[in-house]
Amino acid sequence: MRFRHTLSETFSGVRHNASMMVAIIVTMWVSLTLFGGSLLAAQQIQLMKGRWYDKVEISIFLCTKDTSGSNCTSGQDVTPAQVATIEQTLRSDPEVKEVFHETKQQAYDDFIASYRNSPLKDSLTVDQMQESFRVKLVDPEQYRTVVTAVSAMPGVQNVQDLREIFDPLFQWLRTAQWLALGTSALLLLAAGLQISNTIRLAVFARRREIGIMRLVGASNSYITLPFVLETLIAGIAGALLAGVTLVTGVYSLIIRKAEVSIQTLPWIGWQETVIAVSGLAIVAILLSIIPTLMATTKYLRV
Repeated sequence: MRFRHTLSETFSGVRHNASMMVAIIVTMWVSLTLFGGSLLAAQQIQLMKGRWYDKVEISIFLCTKDTSGSNCTSGQDVTPAQVATIEQTLRSDPEVKEVFHETKQQAYDDFIASYRNSPLKDSLTVDQMQESFRVKLVDPEQYRTVVTAVSAMPGVQNVQDLREIFDPLFQWLRTAQWLALGTSALLLLAAGLQISNTIRLAVFARRREIGIMRLVGASNSYITLPFVLETLIAGIAGALLAGVTLVTGVYSLIIRKAEVSIQTLPWIGWQETVIAVSGLAIVAILLSIIPTLMATTKYLRV
């Protein structure tokens, strides 16, 4: 009997506050979609970093007769002693996982194999190629320590690390992610305030009924439960709409387009989508219950 009365009060409140419920659902929908999108963006960034950072190596190019640099002697190649010192420095560095030494002949052979149809291949000689080291790191994030250690050594013409190119890209992606997260947080706050105001108005509209319930001995939890169920319905509806939006976006934009057109990059999929939808569902439930309990505790006094 009590449960039936609670459900009756819940659906009565939904009918009487239909416009406010729709406003809450729409606000929750938009804010949760942005929140879920920021979770997907964070996972996409981690996938890209994991793929690129693991494969990109530091390339240390050594001096030749034709190159110039503060560590080079004009008109001279790097000496065998300098090469040995550079290699010893790299191999003794705890941040270095692997060191590969590419000679001029190996560089020439790789160039010919890669550009066998290029008209430039006949104009290049082995002596014009640049000797180098390629370095793989234990922790790809700690590349700057290795770059600093060898960039000023005699015989080093240039140190190249593509992470210097990727870092600004990832910084831009993280900024976009935080902007989406911040916007969703503001909208979630607006939804919480809207829920609180809705509950305040609903309590005021039912003040006579609540007074009667108090006189017959109804507990605070019994009176509060219909209000909690009302906002929970709105929260679940907003979460369902946001979840459908994310799933549709991932399928249409990522799986059907991005994965097909750009196959060299790792892309988020259904596993990451499930994580994002689960996260926004939890936020939706908490956002529905907590403001309602706070509002009823404050306004449920007759």
